[in-house]
Amino acid sequence: MSSVTLSSQAPRNMAMLVAAQALGGASPPIIIALGGLVGQQLSSNPTATTLPVSLFQLGLALSTLPVAWLMQRWGRRGAYLLGACMGVVSGAVAAQGIAQSDFWLFCLGTTLAGFYAACVQSYRFAAMDACETAQQPSAIARVMLGGLLAAIIGPQVVIWTRDALPATPFAGSFYSQAVLALLALPFLWSLRLPPAPKPSMVEGARPLREIARTPQFIVAASAGVVSYGLMAFLMTATPMAMVGCGHSVGEAALGIQWHVLAMFGPSFFTGKLIQRFGKRRITALGLAMIGASGLLALMGLSLGHFWGALVLLGVGWNFGFIGATALLAESHRPCERAKVQACNDFLMFGAVALASFGSGQLLHSAGWSGINWGMLPLVVLVLGLLAWQGRTRVGVVNSQ
Repeated sequence: MSSVTLSSQAPRNMAMLVAAQALGGASPPIIIALGGLVGQQLSSNPTATTLPVSLFQLGLALSTLPVAWLMQRWGRRGAYLLGACMGVVSGAVAAQGIAQSDFWLFCLGTTLAGFYAACVQSYRFAAMDACETAQQPSAIARVMLGGLLAAIIGPQVVIWTRDALPATPFAGSFYSQAVLALLALPFLWSLRLPPAPKPSMVEGARPLREIARTPQFIVAASAGVVSYGLMAFLMTATPMAMVGCGHSVGEAALGIQWHVLAMFGPSFFTGKLIQRFGKRRITALGLAMIGASGLLALMGLSLGHFWGALVLLGVGWNFGFIGATALLAESHRPCERAKVQACNDFLMFGAVALASFGSGQLLHSAGWSGINWGMLPLVVLVLGLLAWQGRTRVGVVNSQ
């Protein structure tokens, strides 16, 4: 696709991607909000109540590589359409699991939803492909605004539909999840994205093993993994810590709401900040804010400390995640983008899955202070990598 065609299609593609992000991104909040409650309702084993949510995260991580394979052969639009169809199926299967009081059928539905979520997470890369290089950070940020809408749509769907079928509580919400995926199909069908790379182009690509050893990939992937992994870990652990410290469930839920708004709200200006100050500086600022959230959490156990830490964590994730995504574009050629992006997301969402499985156990064993102290070395390590890469690039430029 020529640069002229790319520029003319960019606004239309951006609108379609934001709409698809808003609809597709609403599914995870439904699963996360209700997965544990449904698990508690269907499972006789108390330790398995959060398994549906953990399997959703695992399904997301394991689907990143198959989704990339499909995009390599069918193009992004074909893979996205299949993903939305899988979203319809997953919602219906999960709802049927509730209707039939079948815990494992419900778990199958949430696991299948991970495939759709893997497609939705790559919409940000589609936004990068659909515009010129200079506009890529702003394009990522605009698509992330769809996440802000999703953060509103998902919880509202839960409120409106959880008792829609009185005989089977919560089944209505998962049928609604299927409807949201169905509504996304026309927007995805309307996308006009660059075609999948030709076989001759793919044959000239470097092996993934070689790319993964480059400093550009290591720094970008490390920043993404630490930003997203720590955010998911602390977001999961904080409500449990708040309730354990005597705060109400409602206060914990309100803190998560502010956290989600802080995650996506800055997307209005993150792209402009990256264009003005650079990808590395904004990524570093995001990681520094994640570290600051841990330090604030260590200063006290009041409501203000918990809520303030959650807001800092959310804004830090936004800067770190969008910045790391923009940095990743420096590590690959156009013909290598699908497999590099998939590898990055596999690492990132694999970390999120581990955080989902381990947050409760680590909170119990290490305590709230322990997990906040433990995350600081990871932040410092990635900040050091960013600083090293920045100095190396300056040295290369000065030597030319």
